[in-house]
Amino acid sequence: MTTLDNGRMRSARGIGLVRDVFSEQSVVGMTGHCGIGHVRYPTAGLDRPDEAQPMYVNAPCGIALGHNGNLINSETLSRELFEEDRRHINTESDSEVLLNCLAHELDQHTQNGIYPRDVFAAVDGVYRRCRGGYATVAVIAGVGLVGFRDPHGIRPIVLGRRDSPEGPEYILASESVVLDILDFELVGDLAPGESVLITLDGELHRHVSDYAEAYSPCMFEFVYFARPDSMIDDLSVYKARLRMGEALAARILKEWPDHDIDVVIPVPDTSRTACLPLAHMLDVKYREGLMKNRYIGRTFIMPGQEERARSVRRKLNTISLEFRNKNVLLVDDSIVRGTTSKQIIQMAREAGAKKVYLASASPPVRYPNVYGIDMPAASELIASGRTEEEICQRIGADRLIYQDLADLEKAVRGKNEKLTGFDSSCFSGEYVTGIDEGYLEALEARRSDAMRRQRRENTG
Repeated sequence: MTTLDNGRMRSARGIGLVRDVFSEQSVVGMTGHCGIGHVRYPTAGLDRPDEAQPMYVNAPCGIALGHNGNLINSETLSRELFEEDRRHINTESDSEVLLNCLAHELDQHTQNGIYPRDVFAAVDGVYRRCRGGYATVAVIAGVGLVGFRDPHGIRPIVLGRRDSPEGPEYILASESVVLDILDFELVGDLAPGESVLITLDGELHRHVSDYAEAYSPCMFEFVYFARPDSMIDDLSVYKARLRMGEALAARILKEWPDHDIDVVIPVPDTSRTACLPLAHMLDVKYREGLMKNRYIGRTFIMPGQEERARSVRRKLNTISLEFRNKNVLLVDDSIVRGTTSKQIIQMAREAGAKKVYLASASPPVRYPNVYGIDMPAASELIASGRTEEEICQRIGADRLIYQDLADLEKAVRGKNEKLTGFDSSCFSGEYVTGIDEGYLEALEARRSDAMRRQRRENTG
């Protein structure tokens, strides 16, 4: 995290869990009235301590920046920044590229002081140059707090406000649940291509760029990543997941009206919300048959296939009486590598299940996510290049049911008519920003488990 205190930036950072990195001793000196923080899971862009955000440049003024997302043209931009803008990029993080783009554009639009119009012109310059999905916060010395969302609105960012004796206070966050915890009122989501500036005097300025495109929020946020108690683009994640369960149940009843399911069991935790209405519509018992160890993280984002495989049985334990002599339908939010699914199905059989079926609240994940959710290389996605029958056989299920993409988008959209489209690229292979030839192949090389192991060995 970084705070701004009378023109001086104060930072604390490290690799590890928040509770370990940010001890009381390490944050006691983080003074000031303006600050930003960033937390991420281990991805291809975080191999060294100096790649931890927020990142900092000292010209112009001094800027610290953190962002969620991914630039799909970061390599080209890195060359441009060095050859044309005379700015050196010291890491492989696209966050540093984004920061230097903002710094250069701000320098180009600043003459006598920095005014809101200069900040918004600089962000427009970022929109012109940076392709991808990004929700960004930055602190500019002598100016204030800046936030902006990519032109397609792929990555989420919300604005909140609360009143205090000293005047209004503002917050920018990737999820609205943060506002609830801190007693802020949700003002709303930043629109695609929108930037905001909260000055050091507490004034709020907003601007929507001419580069703004149609709303295309990330579908995987609603399926898996966001907390169910969050709101994204005026949509309740919780209600969206309820509708996913209803849509999936409708598909099961249509394609398998004479099903022999005895019990429906969610794969904790994300699928629980969708599983409840599904069981109700199927008129089948809902049971908690898998207990989760809270000290194990999310397996699909763990660094390395061996660690993911070992963690599944440490992460989950079965309640045998809920499986014994029953035909069980397991419900999960998605199937990415298939590692977890295969082991859970085997655990269900070992617990005494007669038959084990698996339903996914989302369609097959066949393509990489390029906008900031660190999915594996395409070759490591179990659905890549395989039919649903082949996937079913590979994970050892007696039957596999996937959500239809059109039904998923309808379930998430609900009654929000503003959302005419989504970034559903990991399901459809259609990327809203477009991608350059050879990009996915290069991404495949960077994201493979073998390459990750090599990077860890080189930095270890």
